[in-house]
Parts: sequence; structure tokens; C-alpha cells
Amino acid sequence: MTLIYNLGIQLMAWLMSVAAYFSPKIRLGVEGRKGLKARLQHFKDGLPAHKPIALFHAASLGEFEQGRPVIEAFKAQYPGYSIVLTFFSPSGYEIRKNYSGADFICYLPLDTPANSRWFVEILKPRIAFFIKYEFWYNILQNLEQNGTLILSFSTIFRPHQLFFKSYASFYREMLNKFDFIFVQNEESMSLLASIEHPSYGLAGDTRFDRVYSIALQAQPIASIEPFVTDLPILIAGSVWSQDMEVLITVLNQKKGRMKAIIAPHEIKPDQIQKWCEALDGKSIRYSQLPEGSLAQSDFLFIDNIGMLSSLYQYGQMAYIGGSFGAGLHNTLEAATFGLPLVFGNRAYHRFKEAIDLIGLGGAQTVSNSKELDGVIENWLANEAARQGASRTNSAYILDNLGATETIMNRVDSFLLSRYGPK
Repeated sequence: MTLIYNLGIQLMAWLMSVAAYFSPKIRLGVEGRKGLKARLQHFKDGLPAHKPIALFHAASLGEFEQGRPVIEAFKAQYPGYSIVLTFFSPSGYEIRKNYSGADFICYLPLDTPANSRWFVEILKPRIAFFIKYEFWYNILQNLEQNGTLILSFSTIFRPHQLFFKSYASFYREMLNKFDFIFVQNEESMSLLASIEHPSYGLAGDTRFDRVYSIALQAQPIASIEPFVTDLPILIAGSVWSQDMEVLITVLNQKKGRMKAIIAPHEIKPDQIQKWCEALDGKSIRYSQLPEGSLAQSDFLFIDNIGMLSSLYQYGQMAYIGGSFGAGLHNTLEAATFGLPLVFGNRAYHRFKEAIDLIGLGGAQTVSNSKELDGVIENWLANEAARQGASRTNSAYILDNLGATETIMNRVDSFLLSRYGPK
């Protein structure tokens, strides 16, 4: 099976090199990995002798944000370590390549036997954290041989995954290379128990700690303030074309009774222009803000990346995009500001927090514009209903805090046991 896996990685590398000619995103990943070995060696050569390294790996931006509380807690508790942060996807690396919480940030090399050997040989990390998922056989093999303490956190498993198939011992072998796996929920605990994994525990989801921290630290955005009037504001976060097809009809019907801040998941100027033309009332893009016109605007489009999590402070309700397509986006960022939530009724079932919030009454699903209109109308006309959902969502966040502290307490004991006092 190892041979098949390695051939698969080689095939993936070839396919990425071909796809790079057609996809700017894939091209970024291919180009970003060129010269990585030399850059990594240069970084390591500049460190004091024997300074320990902590490696954190995130697949993409969402996993980084999920892992950020642990990265920053580790940095605070172990200032003597150098932190290396790796990404697999350009959507994570390109946005967070200047993150000040890490000493070196790069792409994870593709998991060939040769790449994984030099990667681990150069870094020799004392501890390695994998955020949520991403299991790379050769990297894990070399980390294990190096004696690295290997941990995974905010991890979640589902029954359909190969780890839990009787014929997939190769994938279970990957899991067994982890010294400890911090899982999000009881189902993941049961799945690991079913394959007799030796070391795991329930810690919860560090995303709750992250979004709560964002809410506490949210600063006013001066350029947005003029948009805020006495009308309620709907924040439409990470929306796709399927979401806008449902939203535009409702926003037009509610014109004059509410406003909307709309943050597309992908910034495509031509598409945003079409949405602006389909909306009745005045639409404006954040990148084109003229002085003094926001108060009279009905719809504000955020045509940049990185503002959304702070924008929720200006809303009274939120529509979360993605559930009419590949999958629902982050609901917790809005919930932590106490916003009642609504989203599509299709691709949300993989997200425990979405199911929880629906069950508690803090979120609702819709299948079309008519249903969405009914939900928003109820929030506009029934302040008690909106406030009740708001309190529900705020309480849900508070009830699920603490994963970072649980993880760091165990990390302290693991490091003490293996390496002695820090």
C-alpha cells in the first residue's frame, strides 16, 4: 500500500504541475514550493544552536483560524520555541504568509519520501501539531523516526472515512503515529475506540475560542460606520451565486426596511456588478467608497478578504452562504456576536454547530426566497423572537469555550514527560 500511496503523491504532483498552467490558485502552490528546501535551511541556520522548533500544520485558512488559539497559547507558554507554520493550500498561505505569530511560514512540501526526509531532517521539530485533519504518511513516518511529539487537535472523524474500514489498515497506521489526538466530539471518540487507537481524548473545538476572541477584540471599522443607520442590517457572509439567487429577491422586497452588508466568498468584480444591477436601491462596493454616500446606500459589497469576522458586529441578523452549494461556511463567527442565523437547507449536515444551533432555535434553514422572506420578516416584525435567537447563539458559544486550555494542559504534561522542565 505504501508504494501505491507514493505513486499517488507523484501523480498528484504531476497533475498540479499541469493544472498550474490553467489555474492561478494551483500555480501559486506550485511556484510557492520551489526553492523551499533552501529557504527552510536558511531559516534553520539562522536559529541559535539547539533552539527547539514547534511545527503547526493547517490545510488552509479555515484550519489556521481554528488552530490560531493554540498557536498563540503555545507561543505565550513556550517563548523559547521557534514556531514553523505550514499550509497545503494557497488560500491559507497567501492570506496568512505574514502572520506575526510564527517565525517561519511556508507550504508543506508534497509528501514524497524524498521531500518528507529533507523537510524533517532540516527542522527536526520537537513537537508537531496537525490542525483538524491532513494526514500525510511520509511526513508522519519521518516525524516519528525523529522522535517528534506528534499531536492532532480539533480533529473530527466520521464513519465513512477510510480509517474505519476493515480493509484500510494503511490509513489506521497513519493515525497510530500520533502520540495523542484531541477530538471535537463523542462520535469521534467512539470511532477511535472502535479501531483501538491507543491515545485520544475529548477536548472540543478550538474555533469557539477563536471566534470568541475575535468578538472581544473587534474594533470599530471607521469606513463602515456611516452605513449604520437606524435600519436593521443583515450580514450576508461568504455568499455564492446560488445564495444570491435566493437573497436578491428578498432584499429587494425589504428595501427601505433593512440594509445588507454582503461579503462574497470569491471576489469576482464582474459578478458583483451583476448583483448590484439586480438589486433595487443603491449598491456600493467597499473598494469604491466615496465620501459621505454610505448613509444613503442600501447594500454594501465587501470586495476584499479578511474583514468578514469583524463585520458581524454591525448586524442584527446573518445569512451564511455555501449551504446551497459545496458546504456551509463559518456560522460561529456570526453566532458569537449574538446574530440569529439563516442558511440554505442542503449542505449543512456535516457541521455539528449548524445542527446544534438549529436544534436550539438560534438558526433556521430555507429552501427558497419565499421561506427566507418569512424568516427575515419574523425577525423584523418580532423583536422578541430575534432577541431570543440572539441570546441562544451567544450562550451556545460561551458553553463551548475551553478547548485551547484543555489542549495546552495536556501539552504541558506531554512535553514535561518527554523532555523535562521547559
